[in-house]
Parts: sequence; structure tokens; C-alpha cells
Amino acid sequence: MAKIDGGEMLVRTLEQEGVREIFTLHGGHLDAIYAACGAHGFRVIDTRHEQAAAHMADGWARTTGRPGVAIVTAGPGVTDAVTGVANAFMDSIPMILIGGRSPLIEDDKLPLQAVDQMGILRPITKWARSVTHTERIPEYLAAAFRHAVSGRPGPVFLELPIDVLFARVDEERVEFPKNYRSKETAGPGRAALAQALNWLREAKRPAILAGGGVWFAQAAAELTRFAELTNTPVMTNAKARGSISEEHPLCFGGFGAIHPAIHGGSGGGADLVILLGTRIGMFTGGRNSVIPGDARVIQVDIEPEEIGRNRNIELGIVSDCGEFLRQACAAAKDEKFDPHAQWLERLGAIRNAIRHRFDDALKDGPGPIHPARMAHDIAMTLSPDAIVVADGGETASWMSNAWTARHPGRFLSHGYLGCLGTGLPFALACKAAHPDKQVFCIIGDGSAGLNFAEFHTAAKNNLPITVVINNDQQWGMSKHGQELMWGKGRTMATELGMVHYERAAEGLGAQGELVENAADIAPALKRALASGRPACLNIVTDRDVIEPGTLAMYSAGLTGLTKEKPKPDPGGETTLPYYGKRKLD
Repeated sequence: MAKIDGGEMLVRTLEQEGVREIFTLHGGHLDAIYAACGAHGFRVIDTRHEQAAAHMADGWARTTGRPGVAIVTAGPGVTDAVTGVANAFMDSIPMILIGGRSPLIEDDKLPLQAVDQMGILRPITKWARSVTHTERIPEYLAAAFRHAVSGRPGPVFLELPIDVLFARVDEERVEFPKNYRSKETAGPGRAALAQALNWLREAKRPAILAGGGVWFAQAAAELTRFAELTNTPVMTNAKARGSISEEHPLCFGGFGAIHPAIHGGSGGGADLVILLGTRIGMFTGGRNSVIPGDARVIQVDIEPEEIGRNRNIELGIVSDCGEFLRQACAAAKDEKFDPHAQWLERLGAIRNAIRHRFDDALKDGPGPIHPARMAHDIAMTLSPDAIVVADGGETASWMSNAWTARHPGRFLSHGYLGCLGTGLPFALACKAAHPDKQVFCIIGDGSAGLNFAEFHTAAKNNLPITVVINNDQQWGMSKHGQELMWGKGRTMATELGMVHYERAAEGLGAQGELVENAADIAPALKRALASGRPACLNIVTDRDVIEPGTLAMYSAGLTGLTKEKPKPDPGGETTLPYYGKRKLD
């Protein structure tokens, strides 16, 4: 009678889910899994840090819509992955983290790498379990996938003690679950759908704010069709960018802080807002909401607990976004909706002004490279269907402003955790998922300090991504915030100085190039893209330019900074928020 171990069971179950790639960093607790991966022809992409492995599983889901899988060793392997899991949890991204564990039989005997992993991971996952019987590994892994993708998506954690994983049992005792998820999706009630369409017919200034619920429902085509049928403008968050092409006349960009296209001005803002698969958070709820207080709000979300979070709403619909859009399109296809000509004209003027607000910075001239010029030249050089990853405070915003997202899952950036260091891992995951696409990553020189070693991962795993480091020699958003608060020249812990990142990347197996003149950006980028290798362009930019988002967040009080200036005391010292007394002269 044949016997199989837990590693074989795990890999067979992953195969049933269509998984062929895992992101990992080696640990002896995992060798049974690696052996099975080799036997089944899996691609094992090994990173230099477990945080990067977790970020890659997160990035895989963001670009494919399917859960990514990270496998890390016990103890520090699991704790190193925590930031990646937390990032996915805050953004409702489906991913599977599988962690090794010290042997069950040695519990309370101080074995190597023993720590309360379940206690650490439970608060930042949808579901977490430790497997205590080898033959139940397939059952628990199937449950992990079910929890990760059902309802509001999110990360899950499965812990495998080494003595459970390596044990061998009779193959006939092992059951590999099938048909363990519903194939039907929850749809809207008939009355609620009718009410939503009635209000949409009555609206003079409607807007759809679309989020990750649209992308993970794979409903990009339905979103575009619904907007066209009802003449309704659409704004998206970062996860949903490209779900309606940003070249489409009904797409009006993102709904970040103080977006004038929603909040309005002297002419009035939106009178009906449909929140479609997006939670009510820092920009859509509370005192800084971009949604006018007198607007009707319809919220469509798969998770009932999200309905009405942070603000009152007029109509809540618990539904999968794709199913809502399919039924709404069917109901609206023979109806007449207001063309909203004046409203769309107003939004178009705002969109056009936003697109051209940095035109002066794009002209050739003396002085350092303006970051808007850098981002513009990058956007003009990349293929229109390239995948773009943006990491960094102001750096991500400059690229976000310049790029036109035409397809879903092709622009990856920050979410609610505000986590830096995601750029390289996200880009590597995108290249693994889409080897035929250009994958471009831009990171700030602050962010470059996190996960920079993954250039080596790119080189040894043949993942030729192109990376630009926006080198303003400082933590740009942080330093600019301090200068807004305290005055120019009065900063702390925000200087980085000139670093030759291109040389460090070369040492890790990438192609490197330093760029100090604006006219050299496009030629250098073309060389990097054509090299067929991982590449790092270190572009030195103007350190004094403040990205408008920093100013907006500062004005709105979202940074934690205030306009209070440092006050000298009689002893020549100054008391600063968060720092206490410091000499500043």
C-alpha cells in the first residue's frame, strides 16, 4: 500500500486550485513541500526575505485576481512575513500563507524556532489554523482557499508542524476535497435593484466609485457596459484602476483626497454616489470625505458588515459586484437615462486641467529633473499595456498621476496600510504571472531600503523587470511635511544623501544606469527594457518639489502634522511634536 507525506498532499491540493507557482524562502521545516513541488513541476520562486515572499503572493493576487501562495519556515520565517500579510489584510487581498512550525511532540520543551505563530497571525488574517493530523492537510488547505476568496477576500494562514508535514500515511486514507465552494454568486434583491435604478434615473450628477470588489468579481466589462448604458461617470481606487479604461470618456480617474470631480464646488457636487465594491474609508467617510453630505449614497458590497461603515447611506445592497452589474445591465438596457451632458462636461474640464497641471515642468530647461517630467517620460516610453507598480510616498503619486491604466490588474500601488517596500516584490509577481508583458516598477529612494535585495531574486529567477529609483536623496513626503510644519531647513531623520543604487543593483545581477539629465530618461529606459535583464535606473530628481497630494493631506490634517511652528525656549532648545526638545541651530 502506497504511503505519501504531507508535502505531497499539500502540492496535490494546490494543483487542484490551479496553482503552479509558490513564493518562498528556504527553511528545513519545508523540505517535504519542496520535494513534492519538484516532482510535480511547480515553479518555486525563492526570495531573499520572507516579507518579499508574502508581498509577492499579495501582488500575484492583485494582478491575476487569484490567490497567491507564500510558504515560509517556522519562527522568524513566519514573523518576517507578517508585514506582507498585514498589507493584504488591510486591502482585502486573497492570499495563502503556509508556515512551518516546530514539532508538536516538542511543545513546551523550548524547541528551535518555536513561537506563538497563531497568536501573531490570527488578528491579521481572515482565518488561521494549525494542522495536527497529516491526512487532514488537504481538507484544511481547501478550507483555506474557501475562506480566502469567499465574501470579502483576504489572507489566510495555515500552520504545518514539521512532524505532521513529514509524516507518511496510507494514500487511501487521504481525502482530497472537491466541490467545496459555491459556484453561485450572491445577487441583489429585486426591490433594491429597482430602487437603485430609479434613483439613477432621477439623478442629475451621479457618480460610481468602483473598488477592488469589481476587480475580484472579474467584472470590468460589466462596469464599462453599465456606465455606458446609464451615462454615469466612474472613478476608481488603486485596486480597481483599469477596470474601466482611463481612456474611456466616462472614466475620470481616482477618488483620492478632495477629488473635485465628486465633491464639486460652486456648481454642486455629485447628487448620487454608487459605492461599488469599495469600503467607506479615509477618503469616502468622516470629515475628509469626498462625497457631499447631501448626496444619496448606494453601497454595493459582498460583505454585510461593510454596509454603512463610517457614514449613513440611503440604500445598502449585499451582493457580489459582478452579479449586481450583470443584473443592472439587463434591467437598464431598454431604459432611457439622462445624458448628464452638463455634468460630464464639468468633469471633463476638471479631468483635462488635472492632466495638464504639470505641463510647465515637462519643458527642457536648466536645473534638476522635475519628478513630473520623470514620470511623464516614463509613461510615454512604456508600452500602453505595460504593468506598472508604484512604491513610495510622493513617488507613487507622481507615477499614478502620469500613467493611464487601460486594463485591470495592471497598476499596483499602496493601500490602507501605507506599506513601503512592496514595489520590487509586486513587480516580480507580476512578471511571473505575465512573462510576456513589460513590467515596470518605480520606487522612491526611501522605499529602496526595503527589499532591495530582491534584485537578486529577479536575476536568479529570470524575472526581467525594469525598475526606476526616484532619487531625491531624502524621505520626500516626510521631509516636505516637516518643512510645511516647521519651516525649511528644520527637519529630522528624513535625509538620505546621494546613494548609487544602480551600482548596488549591478552587484546583485541587474543592469544599472545613473540618469542625471531629463533628456536621458527615455533613452535609458528604452535600453533597460530592451536588455532582457532586470534593470535599475537611478534617476536623480529635484528634492524641493512637493507633490500636490502631500499638500492636500497636510491641509486636510491627514498626515498627523500641524501648522504649529517650533517654539524656542529660554535655553535655546525647541520642543517638537513627536521628538521632544532638540537643538535646531
